[in-house]
Amino acid sequence: MSDETTAPRPGDSSAGAAAAPTVAADQAREKVLRDVDSSSRFRTDLGWWAWVIGGVSVVFTLYHLYAALERPFNTWMHSSLHLAGATALIFFLYPASKGLLDAPATGNRVADFLIGRGSRVPWYDVLLGLAGLFCNLYVFFDYSRLVSNSVQILGYSPLDFVVAILGVLLILEATRRCVGLPIVIIAGVALLYGLFGNHSPVFRHSGLSVEDLATNMFLSNGTGIFGTPVQVSANFIFLFLFFAVMLVHTNIGQFFNDLAFRLTGRYTGGPAKAAVVASGLQGMVSGSSVANTVASGSFTIPLMKKAGFKPHFAAATEATASTGGQIMPPIMGAAAFIMAQNVPDLEYNGLIVIAIIPALLYFLGAFLSIHFEAKMSGILGMAKSALPDGRDLLKRLDLLLPLVVIVLTLLSGMSPIRAALFGIGTAFILSFLRKMTRLSPRALVDVLIAGARTALPVIAACATAGIVAGTVTVTGLGGQLGKGLVDLAGGNFFIVLFMVMIACLVLGMGLPTTANYVVTATVAAPILYNNFDVPLIAAHMFVFFFGILADITPPVCLAAYAGAGIAGANPMKAGVTAVRIAIAGFLIPYVFILQPALLLQGTWQEMVSALVTLCLGMVGVAAGMAGYFFGVTNVVERVLLVAGGIALVYPAMWISLIGLAVLVGIAIVQKLRKAETSEQIAHRSGDRSPQGV
Repeated sequence: MSDETTAPRPGDSSAGAAAAPTVAADQAREKVLRDVDSSSRFRTDLGWWAWVIGGVSVVFTLYHLYAALERPFNTWMHSSLHLAGATALIFFLYPASKGLLDAPATGNRVADFLIGRGSRVPWYDVLLGLAGLFCNLYVFFDYSRLVSNSVQILGYSPLDFVVAILGVLLILEATRRCVGLPIVIIAGVALLYGLFGNHSPVFRHSGLSVEDLATNMFLSNGTGIFGTPVQVSANFIFLFLFFAVMLVHTNIGQFFNDLAFRLTGRYTGGPAKAAVVASGLQGMVSGSSVANTVASGSFTIPLMKKAGFKPHFAAATEATASTGGQIMPPIMGAAAFIMAQNVPDLEYNGLIVIAIIPALLYFLGAFLSIHFEAKMSGILGMAKSALPDGRDLLKRLDLLLPLVVIVLTLLSGMSPIRAALFGIGTAFILSFLRKMTRLSPRALVDVLIAGARTALPVIAACATAGIVAGTVTVTGLGGQLGKGLVDLAGGNFFIVLFMVMIACLVLGMGLPTTANYVVTATVAAPILYNNFDVPLIAAHMFVFFFGILADITPPVCLAAYAGAGIAGANPMKAGVTAVRIAIAGFLIPYVFILQPALLLQGTWQEMVSALVTLCLGMVGVAAGMAGYFFGVTNVVERVLLVAGGIALVYPAMWISLIGLAVLVGIAIVQKLRKAETSEQIAHRSGDRSPQGV
């Protein structure tokens, strides 16, 4: 394709659908989200209930801002209020099934009333919401007794048992509605294992009674539902999600798109490379790879298709980039805060510095795959006239200030809570600089409501993930699982690594980022650091990476499905292609397990050496998978490129040198072949010239 490929200018108001999506485009995007993402299936036709739910949402958000400033309650009490409001709002907003979402009445009054069709919020959801409020407020108001010695001596009361059982069931149902079945199934299996583990053929334990399991899961401070995930959600995650809502209100997403196209749009495969940059930037403040895919993809996927990329490749590119956004500091899909709690002696401020290199390497791998694919397909960059205006970008550079403030305050040593508040305040002030983002009283209320609603799926996922983590702890499953897997692998470290990777890809399927990390960190990470000499941070980053990559790994590759919905492509084909684009990224976790210097756990010389060999290795693997290096490759060259790339990654100098020799050899062969072909073409052209007559 020539360099004159045109597309709507990303930053140009005259670009119609590109700069300001039409109502039809917005509706199509919402449909894709609702089809793929459970968290987007909330009621919109609320009638007078909008006042009730809106009021609760505003109070919910304001309480968290107040609690961040004043810390009026201890962690458990604060977490119970956090979960009380979230549970009630989930039942008020999310229907029991997709078919009941804004479903019209059928005319049969009795059936419609019982099922809830035609109701803004059906009666049973009101009862469930109030029950969720009651169970969590029960913990809040009875906190003193629940932590007293009297419970240890006299035990729990019958009402305690009822509240605990009901509380667990309500959390599971709320999570099913706004997150989906996968995490609920995992939690359900964990609970069944806790109850009937004494009958299990493998990993047997003594078994727990219903009362003991329920009270451990709901009435114990620091474990189960009120364990670390929900505590972190209440203290940190909510604030950073609200910070992201404030940034969205300032229209930073469009700025990220325009900046990405300005930086990369004119190069080979420009629209696809811009999609990678834009999604990486948006991922810094996004907590969902699916939402990121739809938000960015509604703009980038049509441009990629217009540039000449096939629909499934455009969908896969956006899904790969958006999934990678979940590993981008400072938020890292909201999992960074929990990881900082799981790794002793590591502050959140230090974690985001450690995560920078792995994140950039992931995007480098995606960039390489896209570059070679574009070379293979002959897709060039966009015309300069189609790119956003640089002067306009400079005028909007202030939009980055909240991110700069939050990163600088974190690096200065301030707490994440304080940094989030500074970031929110900065974004709030910036919103008044432009007429289109200036907050009227109504707009301010809408932002506060959006802050609460955005957090609901994350809160539910954290609570349910706490059930999994609590069951693993109380039954001792973690130690047994690690020993069993090591025995199955015959003690071979590389086989164990591969098995842990597969386990993370399976456990992470269909899970939001925070729950994904909690589950994989609880089940899989201990296998590495308890049985092998693997640094704790390396083990947690390994499972975090592969848990996230489940979003683009078939068969349950939700981000790829979302991208395919926008591109009009085959979902499974998009998923397979996404794995191919991200294949170099699949090497990265192995490298920082074998060479922890990439996670700043070594000398700078070790880090530089690992970076050089890894980058060269990713070039080989990406070129081999795309079928293009310095020219089109044959089957033998493709196999050798992939093998050479993997050899470069292996942490043994002589093996890396063999891999480098393979890549250099293929490069020389392709250069010679290209020169010979050019010479033959020139010779044939000379034979046909009039001079020979």
